[in-house]
Amino acid sequence: MLTIRLRRMGAKKRPFYRIVAIESKNAREGKFVEMLGSYQPIYKPAKIDLMEEKIFHWLDCGAELSDTVASIFKQVGLLKKYQLLKKGEDVSDIKLSGTLQERPKRKKKKVAKAE
Repeated sequence: MLTIRLRRMGAKKRPFYRIVAIESKNAREGKFVEMLGSYQPIYKPAKIDLMEEKIFHWLDCGAELSDTVASIFKQVGLLKKYQLLKKGEDVSDIKLSGTLQERPKRKKKKVAKAE
């Protein structure tokens, strides 16, 4: 079964990811079938480059999305575009975002000391 998921690249503490179509049983850095895009979380906001035609081809062939890739595609607007394309509607006016919105940082809870 084919899965579209992230493949980690880059140096230590400087990651970037390739979005690849890969057999689900292969390792994260294992042999992949085709590269479909890249995701660079180091930049603020994170940059993303996608090859739409290739992604649509693999989704038509039955490839499944990993949870992280599905989240990225949803934020960029690719899943909405794919669903409209499958319905036969016009998607020429839909533009994909090239960046991802940064999540707000969690605030630490203050713990009151009991005396």
